[in-house]
Amino acid sequence: MDEYDLEEIKREIVESRSLTIKTNNLVNALSADLKSIAKRQQGYERQIFRNNAVAYVVTMLVMFVGLKVAWDARLDAIRAEGKNTVDKLAAAEAELRGLQAAEEQRLRTSQRATDFWELISQNKRRELIESYPEVSKLALTRTERAVFEQAVERSKNELSLLAYQQGLEHVRTGRWHEAQQSLRDSLNYKSDASHSPQATLALARALRGLGRQREAIPMLLTLSEASADREVMDQATYLLAECQVDIQAWNDAKATLRSFLRRFPASALVNDVRLKLATLQASH
Repeated sequence: MDEYDLEEIKREIVESRSLTIKTNNLVNALSADLKSIAKRQQGYERQIFRNNAVAYVVTMLVMFVGLKVAWDARLDAIRAEGKNTVDKLAAAEAELRGLQAAEEQRLRTSQRATDFWELISQNKRRELIESYPEVSKLALTRTERAVFEQAVERSKNELSLLAYQQGLEHVRTGRWHEAQQSLRDSLNYKSDASHSPQATLALARALRGLGRQREAIPMLLTLSEASADREVMDQATYLLAECQVDIQAWNDAKATLRSFLRRFPASALVNDVRLKLATLQASH
Protein backbone atom coordinates (compact mmCIF):
# COMPACT_ATOMS: atom_id res chain seq x y z
CA MET A 1 0.00 0.00 0.00
CA ASP A 2 1.48 3.23 -1.06
CA GLU A 3 1.46 6.63 0.55
CA TYR A 4 -1.30 7.88 -1.72
CA ASP A 5 -3.69 5.25 -0.56
CA LEU A 6 -2.92 6.06 3.03
CA GLU A 7 -3.72 9.71 2.42
CA GLU A 8 -6.97 8.73 0.79
CA ILE A 9 -7.85 6.57 3.70
CA LYS A 10 -7.02 9.40 6.16
CA ARG A 11 -8.97 11.83 4.12
CA GLU A 12 -11.97 9.51 4.05
CA ILE A 13 -11.64 8.92 7.79
CA VAL A 14 -11.60 12.71 8.42
CA GLU A 15 -14.53 13.22 6.11
CA SER A 16 -16.36 10.36 7.76
CA ARG A 17 -15.65 11.84 11.22
CA SER A 18 -16.74 15.27 10.01
CA LEU A 19 -19.88 13.78 8.54
CA THR A 20 -20.52 11.91 11.77
CA ILE A 21 -20.13 15.13 13.77
CA LYS A 22 -22.46 16.97 11.43
CA THR A 23 -24.92 14.13 11.59
CA ASN A 24 -24.68 14.14 15.37
CA ASN A 25 -25.19 17.90 15.42
CA LEU A 26 -28.16 17.54 13.12
CA VAL A 27 -29.53 14.79 15.28
CA ASN A 28 -29.04 16.93 18.38
CA ALA A 29 -30.66 19.92 16.69
CA LEU A 30 -33.50 17.74 15.52
CA SER A 31 -33.84 16.32 19.00
CA ALA A 32 -33.93 19.83 20.42
CA ASP A 33 -36.52 20.83 17.84
CA LEU A 34 -38.55 17.76 18.64
CA LYS A 35 -38.35 18.54 22.33
CA SER A 36 -39.39 22.12 21.64
CA ILE A 37 -42.23 20.96 19.43
CA ALA A 38 -43.25 18.44 22.09
CA LYS A 39 -43.25 21.16 24.76
CA ARG A 40 -45.26 23.45 22.51
CA GLN A 41 -47.62 20.56 21.76
CA GLN A 42 -47.98 19.89 25.46
CA GLY A 43 -48.68 23.60 26.01
CA TYR A 44 -51.23 23.54 23.25
CA GLU A 45 -52.81 20.44 24.70
CA ARG A 46 -52.91 21.95 28.18
CA GLN A 47 -54.39 25.18 26.75
CA ILE A 48 -56.92 23.18 24.76
CA PHE A 49 -57.75 21.20 27.91
CA ARG A 50 -58.14 24.38 29.90
CA ASN A 51 -60.23 25.93 27.15
CA ASN A 52 -62.35 22.80 26.95
CA ALA A 53 -62.70 22.73 30.73
CA VAL A 54 -63.66 26.41 30.82
CA ALA A 55 -66.05 25.90 27.92
CA TYR A 56 -67.52 22.89 29.69
CA VAL A 57 -67.91 24.81 32.94
CA VAL A 58 -69.40 27.81 31.16
CA THR A 59 -71.72 25.55 29.18
CA MET A 60 -72.81 23.80 32.36
CA LEU A 61 -73.31 27.14 34.11
CA VAL A 62 -75.34 28.44 31.20
CA MET A 63 -77.36 25.24 31.20
CA PHE A 64 -77.90 25.45 34.96
CA VAL A 65 -78.86 29.14 34.72
CA GLY A 66 -81.18 28.42 31.81
CA LEU A 67 -82.65 25.48 33.68
CA LYS A 68 -83.07 27.63 36.79
CA VAL A 69 -84.73 30.40 34.79
CA ALA A 70 -86.98 27.91 33.04
CA TRP A 71 -87.77 26.21 36.34
CA ASP A 72 -88.53 29.53 38.03
CA ALA A 73 -90.70 30.58 35.09
CA ARG A 74 -92.56 27.28 35.20
CA LEU A 75 -92.88 27.55 38.96
CA ASP A 76 -94.20 31.12 38.66
CA ALA A 77 -96.63 29.99 35.99
CA ILE A 78 -97.83 27.15 38.21
CA ARG A 79 -98.13 29.52 41.19
CA ALA A 80 -99.99 32.09 39.09
CA GLU A 81 -102.27 29.38 37.76
CA GLY A 82 -102.81 28.10 41.29
CA LYS A 83 -103.51 31.61 42.60
CA ASN A 84 -105.89 32.22 39.71
CA THR A 85 -107.65 28.96 40.51
CA VAL A 86 -107.83 29.87 44.21
CA ASP A 87 -109.16 33.35 43.34
CA LYS A 88 -111.77 31.86 41.04
CA LEU A 89 -112.74 29.39 43.74
CA ALA A 90 -113.00 32.18 46.33
CA ALA A 91 -115.05 34.28 43.92
CA ALA A 92 -117.31 31.32 43.21
CA GLU A 93 -117.73 30.68 46.94
CA ALA A 94 -118.48 34.36 47.54
CA GLU A 95 -120.98 34.36 44.70
CA LEU A 96 -122.55 31.20 46.08
CA ARG A 97 -122.80 32.74 49.53
CA GLY A 98 -124.30 35.86 47.98
CA LEU A 99 -126.85 33.79 46.08
CA GLN A 100 -127.67 31.83 49.21
CA ALA A 101 -128.04 35.04 51.23
CA ALA A 102 -130.17 36.58 48.49
CA GLU A 103 -132.35 33.47 48.37
CA GLU A 104 -132.69 33.43 52.16
CA GLN A 105 -133.52 37.14 52.09
CA ARG A 106 -136.06 36.54 49.33
CA LEU A 107 -137.68 33.76 51.34
CA ARG A 108 -137.78 35.94 54.47
CA THR A 109 -139.20 38.82 52.47
CA SER A 110 -141.78 36.56 50.89
CA GLN A 111 -142.76 35.13 54.28
CA ARG A 112 -142.89 38.57 55.89
CA ALA A 113 -144.97 39.92 53.01
CA THR A 114 -147.33 36.96 53.35
CA ASP A 115 -147.69 37.58 57.09
CA PHE A 116 -148.35 41.27 56.44
CA TRP A 117 -150.96 40.37 53.83
CA GLU A 118 -152.64 38.18 56.45
CA LEU A 119 -152.88 41.21 58.72
CA ILE A 120 -154.50 43.13 55.87
CA SER A 121 -156.95 40.29 55.21
CA GLN A 122 -157.85 40.11 58.90
CA ASN A 123 -158.19 43.92 59.07
CA LYS A 124 -155.81 44.18 62.02
CA ARG A 125 -155.20 47.89 61.69
CA ARG A 126 -152.96 48.51 64.68
CA GLU A 127 -150.72 45.53 63.89
CA LEU A 128 -150.50 46.78 60.31
CA ILE A 129 -149.35 50.23 61.36
CA GLU A 130 -146.88 48.91 63.96
CA SER A 131 -145.25 46.34 61.68
CA TYR A 132 -145.12 48.40 58.48
CA PRO A 133 -141.87 50.32 59.30
CA GLU A 134 -140.06 46.99 59.42
CA VAL A 135 -141.85 45.62 56.35
CA SER A 136 -141.14 48.78 54.35
CA LYS A 137 -137.37 48.08 54.63
CA LEU A 138 -137.76 44.78 52.77
CA ALA A 139 -137.05 44.38 49.06
CA LEU A 140 -140.71 44.48 48.07
CA THR A 141 -141.97 44.61 44.53
CA ARG A 142 -143.49 47.88 43.34
CA THR A 143 -146.98 46.36 43.45
CA GLU A 144 -146.53 44.95 46.95
CA ARG A 145 -145.24 48.27 48.26
CA ALA A 146 -148.12 50.20 46.69
CA VAL A 147 -150.73 47.77 48.08
CA PHE A 148 -149.16 47.78 51.55
CA GLU A 149 -148.87 51.57 51.67
CA GLN A 150 -152.51 51.94 50.67
CA ALA A 151 -153.54 49.43 53.35
CA VAL A 152 -151.51 51.26 56.01
CA GLU A 153 -152.90 54.66 55.01
CA ARG A 154 -156.40 53.30 55.04
CA SER A 155 -155.84 51.78 58.49
CA LYS A 156 -154.42 55.07 59.79
CA ASN A 157 -157.44 56.96 58.47
CA GLU A 158 -159.88 54.49 59.94
CA LEU A 159 -158.18 54.35 63.36
CA SER A 160 -157.83 58.12 63.40
CA LEU A 161 -161.51 58.55 62.61
CA LEU A 162 -162.55 55.99 65.24
CA ALA A 163 -160.37 57.68 67.88
CA TYR A 164 -161.80 61.08 66.86
CA GLN A 165 -165.36 59.83 67.24
CA GLN A 166 -164.53 58.32 70.63
CA GLY A 167 -162.93 61.60 71.67
CA LEU A 168 -166.06 63.55 70.68
CA GLU A 169 -168.20 61.18 72.70
CA HIS A 170 -165.96 61.68 75.73
CA VAL A 171 -166.11 65.47 75.24
CA ARG A 172 -169.92 65.37 75.17
CA THR A 173 -169.98 63.43 78.43
CA GLY A 174 -167.32 65.61 80.04
CA ARG A 175 -164.74 62.84 80.40
CA TRP A 176 -161.89 65.14 79.62
CA HIS A 177 -158.98 62.81 80.34
CA GLU A 178 -160.34 60.03 78.10
CA ALA A 179 -161.24 62.66 75.51
CA GLN A 180 -157.76 64.16 75.27
CA GLN A 181 -156.19 60.68 75.08
CA SER A 182 -158.48 59.55 72.25
CA LEU A 183 -158.04 62.82 70.36
CA ARG A 184 -154.27 62.64 70.67
CA ASP A 185 -154.42 59.09 69.31
CA SER A 186 -156.48 60.35 66.41
CA LEU A 187 -153.90 63.00 65.53
CA ASN A 188 -151.01 60.58 66.03
CA TYR A 189 -152.56 58.13 63.61
CA LYS A 190 -153.24 60.78 60.97
CA SER A 191 -152.37 64.42 61.53
CA ASP A 192 -153.45 65.55 58.07
CA ALA A 193 -156.80 63.76 57.77
CA SER A 194 -159.91 65.68 56.78
CA HIS A 195 -161.16 65.55 60.39
CA SER A 196 -157.78 66.54 61.92
CA PRO A 197 -158.70 70.26 62.38
CA GLN A 198 -161.90 69.28 64.23
CA ALA A 199 -159.89 66.75 66.28
CA THR A 200 -157.38 69.46 67.24
CA LEU A 201 -160.20 71.80 68.25
CA ALA A 202 -161.83 69.07 70.33
CA LEU A 203 -158.46 68.30 71.95
CA ALA A 204 -158.08 71.95 72.91
CA ARG A 205 -161.55 71.82 74.52
CA ALA A 206 -160.58 68.71 76.46
CA LEU A 207 -157.37 70.36 77.65
CA ARG A 208 -159.36 73.39 78.76
CA GLY A 209 -161.68 71.06 80.63
CA LEU A 210 -158.62 69.61 82.38
CA GLY A 211 -157.43 73.12 83.29
CA ARG A 212 -154.50 72.94 80.88
CA GLN A 213 -155.29 76.05 78.87
CA ARG A 214 -151.62 76.88 78.32
CA GLU A 215 -151.24 73.66 76.34
CA ALA A 216 -154.37 74.38 74.34
CA ILE A 217 -153.46 77.97 73.38
CA PRO A 218 -150.63 77.10 70.86
CA MET A 219 -152.96 74.64 69.11
CA LEU A 220 -155.73 77.21 68.93
CA LEU A 221 -153.39 79.91 67.64
CA THR A 222 -152.40 77.65 64.76
CA LEU A 223 -156.01 76.69 64.03
CA SER A 224 -157.23 80.25 64.16
CA GLU A 225 -154.56 81.52 61.79
CA ALA A 226 -154.17 78.75 59.21
CA SER A 227 -156.53 75.84 59.42
CA ALA A 228 -157.25 73.49 56.52
CA ASP A 229 -160.91 73.74 57.51
CA ARG A 230 -162.11 77.37 57.49
CA GLU A 231 -165.24 76.45 59.44
CA VAL A 232 -163.01 75.57 62.39
CA MET A 233 -161.15 78.88 62.37
CA ASP A 234 -163.92 80.98 64.00
CA GLN A 235 -164.54 78.34 66.68
CA ALA A 236 -160.84 78.05 67.37
CA THR A 237 -160.52 81.84 67.65
CA TYR A 238 -163.43 82.03 70.09
CA LEU A 239 -162.09 79.13 72.18
CA LEU A 240 -158.68 80.81 72.17
CA ALA A 241 -160.22 83.93 73.67
CA GLU A 242 -161.95 81.82 76.33
CA CYS A 243 -158.65 80.12 77.26
CA GLN A 244 -156.95 83.54 77.49
CA VAL A 245 -159.74 84.71 79.77
CA ASP A 246 -159.28 81.58 81.91
CA ILE A 247 -155.61 82.39 82.46
CA GLN A 248 -156.50 86.09 82.97
CA ALA A 249 -154.68 87.29 79.86
CA TRP A 250 -157.28 90.03 79.49
CA ASN A 251 -155.59 92.14 76.85
CA ASP A 252 -154.80 89.11 74.72
CA ALA A 253 -158.39 87.93 75.05
CA LYS A 254 -159.80 91.34 74.00
CA ALA A 255 -157.40 91.47 71.03
CA THR A 256 -158.47 87.98 69.99
CA LEU A 257 -162.18 88.89 70.21
CA ARG A 258 -161.67 92.07 68.17
CA SER A 259 -159.78 90.03 65.57
CA PHE A 260 -162.70 87.61 65.51
CA LEU A 261 -165.19 90.38 64.71
CA ARG A 262 -162.98 91.63 61.86
CA ARG A 263 -162.31 88.27 60.34
CA PHE A 264 -165.61 86.45 60.85
CA PRO A 265 -168.42 88.99 60.71
CA ALA A 266 -170.87 86.40 59.40
CA SER A 267 -170.11 83.73 62.02
CA ALA A 268 -172.91 82.30 64.16
CA LEU A 269 -170.75 83.15 67.21
CA VAL A 270 -170.66 86.89 66.53
CA ASN A 271 -173.26 87.78 69.19
CA ASP A 272 -171.49 85.70 71.84
CA VAL A 273 -168.18 87.32 70.92
CA ARG A 274 -169.63 90.86 71.16
CA LEU A 275 -171.19 90.09 74.52
CA LYS A 276 -167.92 88.64 75.89
CA LEU A 277 -165.89 91.54 74.50
CA ALA A 278 -168.27 94.07 76.08
CA THR A 279 -168.08 92.25 79.40
CA LEU A 280 -164.28 92.23 79.32
CA GLN A 281 -164.06 95.88 78.38
CA ALA A 282 -166.41 96.78 81.20
CA SER A 283 -164.56 94.79 83.87
CA HIS A 284 -160.94 94.98 82.66
